[in-house]
Amino acid sequence: MPVRRSAGLLVYRVGASGVEVLLGHMGGPLWARRDEGGWTLPKGEYDAASEEPLAAARREFTEELGLPAPDGAVLPLGEVVQAGGKRVVAFAVEGDLDPDTVVPGTFEMVWPPRSGRVRSFPELDRVAWFALAAAAPKLVKAQRTFLDRLAAALS
Repeated sequence: MPVRRSAGLLVYRVGASGVEVLLGHMGGPLWARRDEGGWTLPKGEYDAASEEPLAAARREFTEELGLPAPDGAVLPLGEVVQAGGKRVVAFAVEGDLDPDTVVPGTFEMVWPPRSGRVRSFPELDRVAWFALAAAAPKLVKAQRTFLDRLAAALS
């Protein structure tokens, strides 16, 4: 089975209260009632043979949020392996955007299961800023490592 790879951007801002990161809550009925562990950095799958990870991360940011990825210096945050085996590479970039301006991309799935009805759902149903400490329990477990790596890079 081929390795599934995703690339994402962890957008951060530094203010009087410290570092904050922009996260998205995963959309669709499977995540609707889950808060802790139900948030992610904007990311998506790419083909490592035909696309560079940073280019994929920028493309996916735009597809998932409907906004251009912030320009600026990029901090590589490395790679993690999520519980399902997907390899996620992340990059941090400083930026500031209003979550209310997000126009999320959508995906389709059969819902309810075995109903034969295909429904459309937002890829991310909420987007919000979180302080690093508050972000950790919200994120998918494997992605929490990116917060530690961002904090280390900024210190």
